Amino acid sequence: MLAKGKMVGFVLTTDYDRAKAFYAGKLGFEFISLDQFALVVKVGGHFIRISKVPKFTPLQGTVLGWEVADVEAAVAWLTERGVATEKYPFVQDKDRGIWTTPDGSKVAWFKDPDGNILSVSQH
Repeated sequence: MLAKGKMVGFVLTTDYDRAKAFYAGKLGFEFISLDQFALVVKVGGHFIRISKVPKFTPLQGTVLGWEVADVEAAVAWLTERGVATEKYPFVQDKDRGIWTTPDGSKVAWFKDPDGNILSVSQH
């Protein structure tokens, strides 16, 4: 039953305007709505509900990720849009922030304006 449903992701923000500018503006996700409960965007047929809180500390791990066909192209696209990748010490590609896993998959991480860690990966 759940396998046939659409996934809804949840992210926290302290500022709806900054979150909308990032998710709809920089990442190009479709803006759906903004009300007293959440800012809602749509990507790949799935929804992300971004809820406003007065303050919070972002998790220290990835909260949302997207599988892409070409992680290098995705990182170049993000960079062109002013989104910087995280340069973790363990990544081999220090310039682009791309980690190649032992099985050959590639992952790059970036943050939203509230510090939520997001990723793009190629498997």
